[in-house]
Amino acid sequence: MTETETETFETIRYTADVVALTPDREVLLIQRGWPPHEGAWALPGGHVDAGETSLEAAARELEEETGVTVTADALRQAGVWDAPDRDPRGRYITVAYVAVVPADTTITAGDDARTARWWPLDALPQHLAFDHAAILNAAVTSTP
Repeated sequence: MTETETETFETIRYTADVVALTPDREVLLIQRGWPPHEGAWALPGGHVDAGETSLEAAARELEEETGVTVTADALRQAGVWDAPDRDPRGRYITVAYVAVVPADTTITAGDDARTARWWPLDALPQHLAFDHAAILNAAVTSTP
């Protein structure tokens, strides 16, 4: 780097999201209790804490927000989403995971979720928060 060049560092936040699906083609969504997208439906997920992997964060966030417990080996990576404008709060990179859970799995909203609900894949809310529609689409098309 020359004396006339300057370095620009961007703060990047690391998150994990979960697409929890049932064999009868329903997906678990939470209604966000906080901005941004307060009141909108979204996938369960959140920040990766210090000392944990995105896989561990995905399992933890799913349990904290919905009461659904899965082991890390029950999660399959669906992909990484890193578009610079995917979150209005700044740069967020998320690793999304898929979990297939029994159709009778009980849910309880908690943590950042105002409520949690199973949605049929053919009758989803019109708008999902952030880029969660794209994440959901990618996860569903890659899940048998």
